[in-house]
Amino acid sequence: MAKMNFGGVEENVVTREEYPLAKALETLKDETIAIIGYGVQGPGQSLNLRDNGFNVIVGQRKDSKSWDKAVADGWVPGETLFDIEEACQKATIIEYLLSDAGQISVWPTVKKHLTAGKALYFSHGFGITYKERTGIVPPADVDVILVAPKGSGTSLRRMFLQGRGLNSSYAIFQDATGKAWDRVIALGIGVGSGYLFETSFKREVYSDLTGERGTLMGAIQGIFAAQYEVLRQNGHTPSEAFNETVEELSQSLMPLIAENGMDWMYANCSTTAQRGALDWWKKFRDATRPVFEELYSEVACGNEAQRSIDTNSQPDYRAKLEEELREMRETEMWQAGAVVRKLRPENN
Repeated sequence: MAKMNFGGVEENVVTREEYPLAKALETLKDETIAIIGYGVQGPGQSLNLRDNGFNVIVGQRKDSKSWDKAVADGWVPGETLFDIEEACQKATIIEYLLSDAGQISVWPTVKKHLTAGKALYFSHGFGITYKERTGIVPPADVDVILVAPKGSGTSLRRMFLQGRGLNSSYAIFQDATGKAWDRVIALGIGVGSGYLFETSFKREVYSDLTGERGTLMGAIQGIFAAQYEVLRQNGHTPSEAFNETVEELSQSLMPLIAENGMDWMYANCSTTAQRGALDWWKKFRDATRPVFEELYSEVACGNEAQRSIDTNSQPDYRAKLEEELREMRETEMWQAGAVVRKLRPENN
């Protein structure tokens, strides 16, 4: 584990050079890793572990779309694909990758198979951090660890297939065996992390919930919608409004930021664009900071967690979710986006 300086602050970081795949395989050579859940993170993590040579099985509800997806991905019923209870029984490491609401409902089944010396692995700190609300309290004689890839399972898998890695955080909530650190780092390397940075279960869920509702998803959609609507109200066409709001950002500017940072992106734009961005960014910061402060407070006090639990546990959740996504998909902005994407050169 190395100390890295991030803007004057030192953090613990583990790289693939420091902890290579061969070492990770040796660490977990006697372990059976069960991936419980085959939804958002399950496919990417399980397939990457399998391709990297680890002993992996999948536990999923039979007669579900996710079970069928697992079969299509090459998991074999009775050999590498089992119902959840049988997979938990066979495993020495249980990767608990169901949705937060799903983790609550299945917890009694998983808990009874957490015998001494096993490890319980999460990719989100939700269940443990809000244990008073979720009821997820692991036995004292198992390791409780976390690897949280900073992106979707789809991105994790795509980057793995490209020979790249998606950065992940890692945390240890409970080290019952004395092997928790090696277990969590080996798993982090195995699932395809670029580098691993240290956190805690609480910090992970607080930052994750804030980020998802903020600049990663909620805030960015809100800002897109506001700018697009102002442009349209002032006579700009849907194509022009979408290109200036979304397409240029996602296809041109974000890659520059990813390559060398915001200042480098500014330096590679026109002087007029530079001047305007420098004049206006602090106004946007000052306008949105109160919203972020309110958001973080709602996350920290548990209100956001409870809203998620209450809403996502409803029997009609999926139907309501699809209706909300349909409403967004059918807005003029994203209908324009669908046309713009079809017109990209790689699609013609």
